[in-house]
Amino acid sequence: MWTQASHSVSENEEMTTGPTDDLTPAQRAAAVRRLEKAIGSLAGVAIQRMEERLAWYRAMPPDNRSWIGLVVQAGIAAFVEWFRNPQDRTAISADVFGTAPRELTRSVTLRQTVELVRTTIEVVEEGIGQIAQGPAEQAALREGMLRYSREIAFAAAQVYAQAAELRGAWDARLEALVVDELMRGDVLDDTVRSRAAALGWDSASGLVVVVGATPKPLDNRDNVRQHTALVADAVHRAARRARLTVLTGVQSDRLVVIIGGAEDPLTATRALANEFGPGPLVIGPVVEDLLSAGISAQAALSALRAAGAWPDAPRPVLAAELLPERALAGDEAAKAQLVSEVYRPLESAGAALLETVSAYLEQAASLESAARMLFVHPNTVRYRLKRVSDLTGLNPAQPRAAFTLHMALALGRLAGPGTGL
Repeated sequence: MWTQASHSVSENEEMTTGPTDDLTPAQRAAAVRRLEKAIGSLAGVAIQRMEERLAWYRAMPPDNRSWIGLVVQAGIAAFVEWFRNPQDRTAISADVFGTAPRELTRSVTLRQTVELVRTTIEVVEEGIGQIAQGPAEQAALREGMLRYSREIAFAAAQVYAQAAELRGAWDARLEALVVDELMRGDVLDDTVRSRAAALGWDSASGLVVVVGATPKPLDNRDNVRQHTALVADAVHRAARRARLTVLTGVQSDRLVVIIGGAEDPLTATRALANEFGPGPLVIGPVVEDLLSAGISAQAALSALRAAGAWPDAPRPVLAAELLPERALAGDEAAKAQLVSEVYRPLESAGAALLETVSAYLEQAASLESAARMLFVHPNTVRYRLKRVSDLTGLNPAQPRAAFTLHMALALGRLAGPGTGL
């Protein structure tokens, strides 16, 4: 369930003593011989009882039931060896479960394993009445089974703890690989989807990429791998609390989180913001699916690099809100977006809007000054600026929007009419 442990379950001395009874060596040897002869029949009865009582066992494929049968037989045989050597201080180890493949832990839960162990112990305890000869031997066997059941319980717990640790480490590596592929845009349709599905990714529509700083370790003794695991675990816990589907990756000093299916990316990111380190926290644009995640990632990374030019940026901030800074930093996609989404709509609406917003910005956002410059009434300027706001979503009277408009006008003029910038 089932990986073989490299050491015994109970290493503390007080947990490892064998049976304490008054059997003579000859009596113990005789009892062991009878137990050895009964191993097969006891295992058969235990399997039959599981078939009768446990619906999950009946529903299992034949090969898995076969493995469980081997585990039951190994467990009874281990009890015989444990009872044979009362002075051997080596506790029963997870080797009992080593007969079955590790993958069986995915098919058999810890709760089901407890039911399996309980059923087997019950069968052996019932069989002791027929196997034992005399009250002393029966008492010794019952006491031994009681102590052995405690040891086998610890063995099962250790096996599942080790399996969970291995799965967690593998999932973390797989998740980091998926995030790295998405960030680089190195995406193969079936591969990335199957890997993400293995991690529980089930977002059917819409995702965003969020990037920020990796938090510093609280304990300087943590190595890089430990700190990476702690950061990823913290993000996943916060995501579960907020009922978000996420993939996360720690890339040196940068923390990347892919959020799927969030109706409001800003609200979703705020729920995770405390898990990032200090500094800008940027949200890329919403894209359709994992195959398009690279688009959101590149925009978010560009915005993160340029965020220092806007010290008062909100946290978190949308990558689209940093278009002017991204353009100044040389992001061609940001330049093209400003031209296509701001300048071209104004250009298509007629020269009057471009002239008006340009004059308004040059005159320090003064309606009267812009009106005098254009030889029109201030109400005309006011009406045209309202049209600018409707077309672009930017209010020229607001300083941040005015800065974005100014940058878009400059880029549009450099691009020239009808060019592809």
